[in-house]
Order: sequence, then C-alpha cells, then structure tokens
Amino acid sequence: MIKVTEATATAGALKRLSDEGVSIWLDDLSRKRIESGNLAELVATKHVVGVTTNPSIFQAAIGSGAGYEEQLSDLAARGVTVDEAVRMMTTADVRAAADVLRPVYDATGGRDGRVSIEVDPRLAHNTRATVAEAKQLAWLVDRPNVMIKIPATKAGLPAITEVIALGISVNVTLIFSLERYREVMDAYLAGLEKAARRGLDLATIHSVASFFVSRVDSEIDKRLTVLGTEQALALKGRAALANARLAYQAYEEVFSGERWNSLGDARANRQRPLWASTGVKDPAYKDTLYVDDLVAPGTVNTMPEATLNATADHGGITGDTVTGGYAQARADLAAVEALGISYDEVVRQLEDEGVAKFEVAWQDLLDAVTKSLNSKGVDAE
Repeated sequence: MIKVTEATATAGALKRLSDEGVSIWLDDLSRKRIESGNLAELVATKHVVGVTTNPSIFQAAIGSGAGYEEQLSDLAARGVTVDEAVRMMTTADVRAAADVLRPVYDATGGRDGRVSIEVDPRLAHNTRATVAEAKQLAWLVDRPNVMIKIPATKAGLPAITEVIALGISVNVTLIFSLERYREVMDAYLAGLEKAARRGLDLATIHSVASFFVSRVDSEIDKRLTVLGTEQALALKGRAALANARLAYQAYEEVFSGERWNSLGDARANRQRPLWASTGVKDPAYKDTLYVDDLVAPGTVNTMPEATLNATADHGGITGDTVTGGYAQARADLAAVEALGISYDEVVRQLEDEGVAKFEVAWQDLLDAVTKSLNSKGVDAE
C-alpha cells in the first residue's frame, strides 16, 4: 500500500486545481513507470486521474528497451512483424495502466481513470483505415477505460463520428484552430446521435478534445520576434492562452445549445476540452503558465511529469482563469492578425507539423523494434 504522507502536502496546488474542476492527466507512459509503482504513486499522491500517450512517448519508452526485453524476445521467437510487435507492446502498456486507473474510473462513473492510445499516425488522412484501427485497438486493449486517440484532420472528423457511434470512447488529438475545434464537437454530437439511433447507452460513451497550447505560442512568438517591434514583442506569450480561452467559450456555446440538450436528456456526456502540449517551451515563461492560466470547470490538463511536479511545487492556482477573459482573448488574436501574422496559416502549419512529427516518431519506433527483433535472430519483415 502507498503511504500518502509528505508527497500529499506538496501537492496542494494540484488539489486546488482538481477542486476547481480540472482533471489532471499524466502525458507520459512507460513499462518502467507502471512496474515500479510510480504511476500508482502519482495517482495516490499527485491527483493524477488519467494518462495520455502518443507515438513520441512510446518511441521514447520502447526505444530505450527498459522493461521490454522479455516481451521482445518472445515476439521475436514467434516471428511476428514489426508492426504487430509494436502494437503488442503498446497495448500491453495501456492495458496495464488502465488496470492501475480502474478504481478512478469506477469512482468517477467513467469520467476519469482513462488511458489514451493513438491510432497509427500514418493513417491520419485515411478515414476508413482510422475507424478499422480504432476498433482493433479497443479490442486489443479490452478495457472499458481506454480512449482511442484520433487526430482532428479532415479525414479524422468522419472517423470520430463513426467510432463514437460504435460506442468507443475517443480522445480527439492535434486540435489547433477554433474552426476545427467546432468541427470536432460537431463530429462528436453526430456520433452520439448515430449511437442513439443504434440503441446504444450514451452514458457509457466519453470523449475529450485535445486542444494544443504551447506550440501555438512557439510559432507565433517566433514570427513576432522576427517583426521585432515594441508592439509585436508585447504580444509574445499571449496567443496560445487566447486561443484556448476562446475554445472554451465555443465549448460552452455548443454544450448548452438545443442540439446538445436533447442528447444530454438521453444521458450523454459532454466532450470535455483537454489542454495538451502544456509544457512551456520558452524558458522565459513561468513553467506552470499553461496550467495556472487555463483553469476552468469541466476541463482536463494533461501534463508531462516536469510540469506536474512544477505545479505541485509552486503552481499558482487562483480559481477560474478562463471564462472572464474572452474579450481580451479576441483582442489579443486580432492584434496578432493586424501585424500580418495569419492565424489560419499558423494553425494549418501546426496541424501538418503535428501529424508529420508523430509519423516520424512512429517510424523511429518501428526502426528501433526492427533492430531489436533482428538482434534476436529473427527477420522482422
């Protein structure tokens, strides 16, 4: 049994964040973290109630080899393909993490206690393959608290609808723009409506929409620095928060409208906004910026461990820092646009880069596993 002592006292800011209605999810997973008891300890002492993964996280975990040697040896002996080997390892980790978080899932009625796993990023622009992959992942993990991550590409939108309509919970990822976010919410509602027509229990279907934060500042700040004027430099570090706050405003609008009300009456769950990419990229900014300044009820903040620890140590949680800032958020984005920096161009670039980065990470993972399988005397074709 884990003792909740000194670590609990240091997590005061995390408790305040949780009390404000923000679910704290860890943006990391590895077999070592699970088997060492570290994940269970974070649940017990740091208010962690969910886990997200992505191709980059698995590439770092499995690429290191730590904890995977025996399974790799068994997979090699069976002569499996590298794609099958990767899926066996990643789903095993997600299944084990889901078991650690199952008590949270039960206690929250399925709202939290979730572990997310992403479809193969190479399928991001293929609707039919994404749906098939989502079904396969849900079957492989075989835990009610799994969430399947689907990127919010144009091809991903109809896939989201179909997967939700099958009763599979979805974490929609790589959302950067307000327009695309509204399309994601629409896809979710369409999926619920389709699920209802199929006679499924809507209360069992959950979803989050992962709205990326720090990457927006990284790209826009870079362009503001190039301009170099006093006016431009004064806007640095403001676009990402503005974008996220306006996303929350859109969430409030959609999930209080007529279309939602009929679904809510059928016990459907709101698709919660999830703040992703919350690790600060610019060392000039406070390392808890995208936690302290994005506190709003009914949201999720998925944090890398460094951000989680920083928030526990010196986070400044002062209540809701989102809903009163919509006018300023619109003004900040308008000021950036007025300087000739195209919002539409930036968010389109970030989506393309996000998909490409995950594809590279996935290929790096496949290459590392291929090397491991071959080193054990098996040709991993």
